[in-house]
Amino acid sequence: MGVKGLNQLLKDKSPNAIKEFQLKNLFGRKVAIDASMCLYQFLISVRQSDGQQLTNEEGETTSHLSGIFYRTIKLVENNIKPVYVFDGKPPVLKGGELEKRYLKREKAEKDREAIKDDGSVADILKFDKRLVKVSQDQNDEAKKLLELMGIPIVDAPCEAEAQCAELARAGKVYAAASEDMDTLCYDPPYMLRHLTFAEARKIPIDQIAHKEAMEGLDLTKAEFVDLCILLGCDYCETIKGVGPVTAYKLIKEHGNLENIIKFIKESPKSKFIVPENWPFNEARKLFMDPDITPGEKIKLTWKEPDVNGLIEFMVKQKGFSEERITNGADKLKKGLKGGVQGRLDGFFTVVKNDTPKRKADDKKEKSNKRKKK
Repeated sequence: MGVKGLNQLLKDKSPNAIKEFQLKNLFGRKVAIDASMCLYQFLISVRQSDGQQLTNEEGETTSHLSGIFYRTIKLVENNIKPVYVFDGKPPVLKGGELEKRYLKREKAEKDREAIKDDGSVADILKFDKRLVKVSQDQNDEAKKLLELMGIPIVDAPCEAEAQCAELARAGKVYAAASEDMDTLCYDPPYMLRHLTFAEARKIPIDQIAHKEAMEGLDLTKAEFVDLCILLGCDYCETIKGVGPVTAYKLIKEHGNLENIIKFIKESPKSKFIVPENWPFNEARKLFMDPDITPGEKIKLTWKEPDVNGLIEFMVKQKGFSEERITNGADKLKKGLKGGVQGRLDGFFTVVKNDTPKRKADDKKEKSNKRKKK
C-alpha cells in the first residue's frame, strides 16, 4: 500500500528532491528492485489483447514471467544492472493490512460472480485485476528465471523495500526501486518509481533524492517516520480525517506522535479520534530498526545467461517462443558482457575553484621578485 499522500506532499514541499528521467538517463547504474511489487504489476498489466492474463497451453499463468524476462532485458540493454529483492516473512504487525487485502479480494470475487452472466467485459476485467495475488509458485518461478538470466536475486529476511534501501546505503547499488513510498523511511540515497514500466506506459521515471526530500520537509528521520505513520502505512491504520496537509502541520507543531495524541485528546474542539490500541510505536520500530541483511554481507554477481536452461524452462515448460527467448538471451549476453559501461561522473572528481588563491600566490611571487631586484 505504501504511504498515502506522501508523493504529493513531497512535490509541494520538496520539489527539488524529485527529478524525472528516461531509462537511458540511468545508464551505468546498479539498481535494487522490489521484486514482489514488480510481479504484482506484471500480473495486472501484461495481458492478451482481450484483457486476459497470458497463459500457456496447460492454462498456467505466464504474465509474471513475460514481464520479468522482457522488462529486465530492456534494463540491461540500457546499461542498467538490476538486482531483484524478494520479500521474506511479513512482520506480525502487517497481518491487519494483509487481512484487509484478503477481505477486499473476497468481496471482489463475490462481485465478479454476481455480474459474470450479464456484466460487460470491462467490468469483469476490473474485478479480475482486484483479485490478483502473487503466489509462492509465481515467486519461485520468477527467481528461477532470473537465475537462468544471470541476474542476481536477494531474499530479504522481511520487507523487500527495506533491503533495497540497505543495498543502496551500503553502496552496492545506486538506488532502491519500488512503488511503495514507505521505502523512503529506510533512508535510501535515491528512490526510483516507475522503473520497470515507464517505457511501456510512456511515463517518466521519478527519482527522489532522500537528503533533499528531508531538507525540503525540514524533518528529522524520526519526525518523517511519524509523519508516514500518520499518513497511513501498512502497519497500522491512520487517524481518520487527517490528510497530508493536516498531518504535516501536526508533526511540525508537535514533533512526534505522542505529543499529537496528547493534543488531540486534550483538545475539546478536536474532530479527530485516535484509533483504540493504535500500535504506532510498534510501527515506528519497524521503520527505525528494520529486519535486514547488512549490505556488506551481500555479494552481487551478474553472470552470462544459461541459454539451454532458458530454453528448457521458458520454451519447453512454459510455452514461450524459442526464437524470442534465444534473441532475448543474446541481448542479455551483449548487455552484461564485460560489465556495464561506466558513467562519466564516475571518472571525474569535483575540484574546488582555487583561482583567488592562485592570484594571491602570483602577486606574492611578483613582489618577491621585485625585492630581489
